[in-house]
Amino acid sequence: MVKRGVLTFRTSPSLAATGVTAGPLEMKKSPFADRFDKGYDDERCGLKTNEHAHAKMMEDASMIALSKLDLIPTDVDFLLTGDLVNQMTPSSFCATTLGIPYLGLFSACATSVSSIITAAVLTEMGMSNCALAGSSSHHNAIERQFRYPIEYGVQKAETAQWTATVAGVAAITPQKAGYPSVEKATIGCAIDLGMTDPLNMGAAMAPAASNTLVRHLQGHDMKAADYDLIMTGDLGKTGFELYKTLAGNHSIEITPNFRDAGSEFYGNDSSFLAGASGSGCSAAVYFSEVHENMMKGKLKRVLLIATGALLSPLSYQQGDTIPCIAHAVELTMK
Repeated sequence: MVKRGVLTFRTSPSLAATGVTAGPLEMKKSPFADRFDKGYDDERCGLKTNEHAHAKMMEDASMIALSKLDLIPTDVDFLLTGDLVNQMTPSSFCATTLGIPYLGLFSACATSVSSIITAAVLTEMGMSNCALAGSSSHHNAIERQFRYPIEYGVQKAETAQWTATVAGVAAITPQKAGYPSVEKATIGCAIDLGMTDPLNMGAAMAPAASNTLVRHLQGHDMKAADYDLIMTGDLGKTGFELYKTLAGNHSIEITPNFRDAGSEFYGNDSSFLAGASGSGCSAAVYFSEVHENMMKGKLKRVLLIATGALLSPLSYQQGDTIPCIAHAVELTMK
């Protein structure tokens, strides 16, 4: 059932397996590292460029997820993924290696959830028995596009976030007992409140996150207290506080189950300023800690809201504002 971007899935597609890969800094600094499936000693994964490493991380995460189901790429119906590099070339190079029918998706850092929703729709329609959904990011590849050249060493404001070098993939299948199920979703609306600072992405994305939360709760007749966890993707410390304030203005009770992956990704290390960002950030946390805790029965109902800033290097250079998006997916354990 669907009503103005608010979806309910009758067949309850499952997140049957996940794979998460991470760079050397993330394996050392992230409190989630012990739940990641694979780490690398070299940011370039022994390859020529950061972008090649970016593609390799996504490929490895995909193969890890498939290995948990004893599947190979020829068993998969769709590869649904995206990243932040121009024209998503790391995702495309990954797709050429895997050889899976490929739909490149761009929702910026909200791609982790938009890919799950797309895979769940295909599964609900009976058109997919297994689809890989996910997203990835690489610090060196992304920072030099959207912010300052890494070598420049510019001093950043406390609102800035660190693009994480991580990739996360989930295998979406028809319902499997004992696995998290996709029950509901809400497609976000693009919101632009006129912000232009790429070093304050959290504040730019917070209104979109709040809007999607409100639409999801109202559209599905739910309350915040109905969830064991409501986790946003990468608002960071600044954006997360704004988001909670905006949600509170809509009479939504801000309960202890509100968390943000970006705020927590590097723990309390102030070197990372407001926290992590990147389209792999939410994917890595959702497909490691959240999925694991659902499998263990520690979480029964979870709302994941991934946020994305829909800017490009060109739009930033031309002085345009930053439209933002947030997509939500609701997972349950039967």
